[in-house]
Amino acid sequence: MRLGKAGVGMSRQFVYQDDELIEKPFNWKQMGRLVTFVKPYKAEVGKVVFVMLVFGMLSKLAIPFLTMLAIDRAIFPKSGEGSLSLLLTIAAAMLVLYGTRWWAQKYTIHRTNEIGQRVIFDLRAALFKHIQSLSFRFFDKRPAGSVLVRVTNDVNSLQDMFTNGVVNTAIDIVQLIGITVILLFIEPKLALAVIVTVPLMFFVSTALRKKIRMAWQIVRIKQSRINAHLNESIQGIRVTQAFAQEKENIAYFDDMNKSNIRSWNRASALNQLFGPLIEITSAIGTLILLLYGTYLIQSEAMTVGVLVAFITYVGSFWEPITRLGNMYSQMLISMSSAERIFEFMDERPAVPEKEGAKPISQLSGRVQLDNVTFGYENDRPALKGINLDVKPGLSVALVGHTGSGKSTIVNLICRFYDTVEGRVLIDGQDVRDVTIDSLRSQIGIVLQDTFIFSGTIRDNIRYGRPGATDAEVEAAARAVRAHDFIVDLPSGYETEVEERGNVLSVGQRQLLSFARALLADPRILVLDEATASIDTETELRIQEALGTLLQGRTSFIVAHRLSTIRHADCIVVLDHGEIMEMGNHEELMKRPGHYRNLVEAQYRFLSA
Repeated sequence: MRLGKAGVGMSRQFVYQDDELIEKPFNWKQMGRLVTFVKPYKAEVGKVVFVMLVFGMLSKLAIPFLTMLAIDRAIFPKSGEGSLSLLLTIAAAMLVLYGTRWWAQKYTIHRTNEIGQRVIFDLRAALFKHIQSLSFRFFDKRPAGSVLVRVTNDVNSLQDMFTNGVVNTAIDIVQLIGITVILLFIEPKLALAVIVTVPLMFFVSTALRKKIRMAWQIVRIKQSRINAHLNESIQGIRVTQAFAQEKENIAYFDDMNKSNIRSWNRASALNQLFGPLIEITSAIGTLILLLYGTYLIQSEAMTVGVLVAFITYVGSFWEPITRLGNMYSQMLISMSSAERIFEFMDERPAVPEKEGAKPISQLSGRVQLDNVTFGYENDRPALKGINLDVKPGLSVALVGHTGSGKSTIVNLICRFYDTVEGRVLIDGQDVRDVTIDSLRSQIGIVLQDTFIFSGTIRDNIRYGRPGATDAEVEAAARAVRAHDFIVDLPSGYETEVEERGNVLSVGQRQLLSFARALLADPRILVLDEATASIDTETELRIQEALGTLLQGRTSFIVAHRLSTIRHADCIVVLDHGEIMEMGNHEELMKRPGHYRNLVEAQYRFLSA
């Protein structure tokens, strides 16, 4: 739900960065990248092609030839006497060929659908895996709905091409070549007269190519925006209803929906031009065939059987052309989706893993920031020359006004972003020199906005350590004072919670996140405003649990509440990305400065 200027209909103009029109010619190299997903199944594809070519296509090509023989030699032979036995023999052969062709088509449809679905599975899995590897910067610039549409709609739009297109296109091309050779063999002059219309058709269809591809790109963009808006509307439904903005939100969605319909209709209309184009060309070719063929029969240059065979072959000639035209149209649709899919696949993580990076061993927990400078945007530094040395097992509180750089420091320690200048060292090793998994597996994070996954309470606690036993899960919950409320739930630890845990209170969700972090047993623990949304009673229970949670771990606590930070071994006061003061609570309260001002302001607020 994108906010805009106030007013009727909320006139909101917004274009997602990844939804810009891709102005590129048809990229066969990119289509080749799609075909690489078929390579693991080339043996199965080969079997399908073999069956269809040998049993399907040859049967189809042989039937008109047998029809010609039946007419010219069994029904109207030059000798003047027909042959019933020859006619029955040809009819039996044609019956066998029809049966063979039916079996080949059934086999091909079944196998191509199966192979196509496996290819789509692989493509979607590869895209999802790649998205999981991308850094925070990628997601900072894109709404969740826009990412979702790439993995669902854009991949789905390729199904027809993979289930029907790849194999059928190869078969149609071979069939087209085969029919052309047969027509030229039977009657070269008549064949050339009919085929002369084909270049005209391809010339006109080429002119439509760019318009159709761009039209389908616009459709994908519109659908992406609808998905993004829908995702935000669902996530922000409480805010929408709280401010009574339902009508405005509906009106905005309606505008987007109408725009999507218009773009779809335009793309579909352009797409449908292929069918009439081929039909008109086919009609012209058939007219030429009948006129010229009649002339040849009357001049005794050709028999009736040859004309009948020609008519059948020409009908079969336009069938693959029609399918190839439809396939080409489908390729244009698929290309607009493929371009969007590979745009994501070509994204490189902003925090890449260094070649030759080695797993970091069991951490002791020393953390150093060596002259660190960082900015989310180049012209707006969030940290300026930060120097910090935290010994193993110490707790460090990061305090300061909003935007002072507190969360940025912990983001760099977890290597969600890389420094612009300076180094982040853990146990003396630059975090850029070790594998990301080995680093983050030893860092636990508890955020203010705790994310609860769909599943059971037990599964959510176990998320950070999937191999933990039920007893270990319950022990972690007891340690952070979450056990009592869990056993009061309808099914205890097996209680199913929906996405984001809406059936739980904010405090209960935070207690679960503490249990999750404790069970993971990290060497470095980050609490980023983890108690900001907790009531006083729950906070007292959390304070009791923090002693257990922080024991033996290096911890970074981002918080505003004095009760959360006053017992920290070191308090780092930040302002506009710079360290202003450092010390424990007693040391900083003895001298005038930023920290004492913050504490006194909080006391005045609480006593007001």
